[in-house]
Amino acid sequence: MSTPNAEAGMRDWTDEATRDRLEKDVAAVKSDIAALTDQITDALNTFANSTSKQARRGYRQARENMDSAMDDMSERGSAMMEAAHDAYGSIEETLEEAITQRPLATVGLALGVGFLIGVAWRR
Repeated sequence: MSTPNAEAGMRDWTDEATRDRLEKDVAAVKSDIAALTDQITDALNTFANSTSKQARRGYRQARENMDSAMDDMSERGSAMMEAAHDAYGSIEETLEEAITQRPLATVGLALGVGFLIGVAWRR
């Protein structure tokens, strides 16, 4: 049979050993959490840097595409202006030639067009 002092001593020793083991386990868990936090932080930083690089790359590509489109539109606009200028010069020459060859027909045509515009304007 055991004595009450022996049982109390055994409980104290068991409680102390359990407490030490729990303290070591808690310290290990804290250390694991700190390491996991560091790993997550590193992963997030890597992801943020990668995303930032991709965003910059996308911005550069979009800007290059926009610059290319603007250059293309500028060239097309210049070509259209040249074509309009050439057409204007051609029409001007044709009208000038028609007026010098048939001055009376031109005056009659101008009077007719003016009359039609006046009638249409009144309605």
